[in-house]
Amino acid sequence: MAGSGGGSNDVQWCFSQVKGAIDDDVAEADIISTVEFNHSGELLATGDKGGRVVIFQQEIENKSHPQCRSEYNVYSTFQSHEPEFDYLKSLEIEEKINKIRWLPQKNAAQFLLSTNDKTIKLWKISERDKRLEGYNLKEEDGRCIDPNTVTALRVPVFRPMDLMVEASPRRVFANAHTYHINSISINSDHETYLSADDLRINLWHQEITDRSFNIVDIKPVNMEELTEVITAAEFHPNQCNTFVYSSSKGSIRLCDMRASALCDKHSKLFEEPEDPSNRSFFSEIISSISDVKFSHNGRYMMTRDYLSVKIWDLNMETRPVETYQVHEYLRSKLCSLYENDCIFDKFECCWNGNDSVVMTGSYNNFFRMFDRGQRRDVTLEASRESSKPRQVLKPRKVCAGGKRKKDEISVDSLDFNKKILHTAWHPQDNIIAVATTNNLYIFQDKVN
Repeated sequence: MAGSGGGSNDVQWCFSQVKGAIDDDVAEADIISTVEFNHSGELLATGDKGGRVVIFQQEIENKSHPQCRSEYNVYSTFQSHEPEFDYLKSLEIEEKINKIRWLPQKNAAQFLLSTNDKTIKLWKISERDKRLEGYNLKEEDGRCIDPNTVTALRVPVFRPMDLMVEASPRRVFANAHTYHINSISINSDHETYLSADDLRINLWHQEITDRSFNIVDIKPVNMEELTEVITAAEFHPNQCNTFVYSSSKGSIRLCDMRASALCDKHSKLFEEPEDPSNRSFFSEIISSISDVKFSHNGRYMMTRDYLSVKIWDLNMETRPVETYQVHEYLRSKLCSLYENDCIFDKFECCWNGNDSVVMTGSYNNFFRMFDRGQRRDVTLEASRESSKPRQVLKPRKVCAGGKRKKDEISVDSLDFNKKILHTAWHPQDNIIAVATTNNLYIFQDKVN
């Protein structure tokens, strides 16, 4: 697979690290629900169903031993959200983290937005490696000193101390969503961001918590007439007036905020005509888009539905320029996948650093990569069996029918409880993070 540097050199992916407990009995709170690199790739954040955010920091690479690749170690862990109860609607609000988005770094501190179903929080992550000593009116343990006993003034000084990483909530953006938040996206103006739920998209200013502007509202007057919901939304990477949102009917709408305050009328509609030969009872369910991501250069966008990844050129609305089948062998299994609710799984997708390769997850802890230039794809597996340091991952193949070859795995033996929904790619290097239930696997290209 071509890597973030592009070109025709194949990347051999090898195991780097795995985070999380090995136990087969997984606590619900430990299930990873989102994964996100920051803009430099130095930090990697995960959110889980227990409302926790864990941040890993990339260690400085050892220049004298280049084969010793830099690893990610725990930098900070904090409780972002707590379970709440909506007394008006008699509903429990889960603490599960739905999305994390890093803000571009402006000073020594880092900032990120995290959201559960209802509330978005802005967190500041900062380091402290010095402490103040030499107070005049209090002791080092905090006890106050009688001013009358002070005979000389001291100049307070900073003393070195062990590094401490603090996570503090700076702002809480609440009470703006009636339905569950599925997306947040930072605008390229670095001042505003959007949040989307099933029927509405709101625009926020990062400094203002008590009001937001509703920019999309697809809620019908009569809820019985509801035919589609919003599934994902994202701002364009360098045009601050442009954003897209996807729907459960498989369409993507591009909106321009310069056109009107309420973007009910889209500027462009990206939709592929359905193939009549593939029409079935499940057609509408599997056409629902679970994720949409702009390419880094802003020319393309990628969408993920249940069976495929599609690349769209923003200048062509009629059909995608590229379509990649993720697990077409499951088309014959849709009935059983419907019965066990797997057909409603929401897989995410991501681009590599220079938009030449795309990645998304599948079942059996498989994940797929598609090389856009060479039109090649590979299936890899995140498993404890291949978790020796620098062990090269072997490509996996699934046998859809007929005689199974030696290295192939039968479609009937796939484990649908093991699934990779959340993936992330380092913005500059060939380093990927893949979440499997409660474990975070980190893979990187092999260093010779």
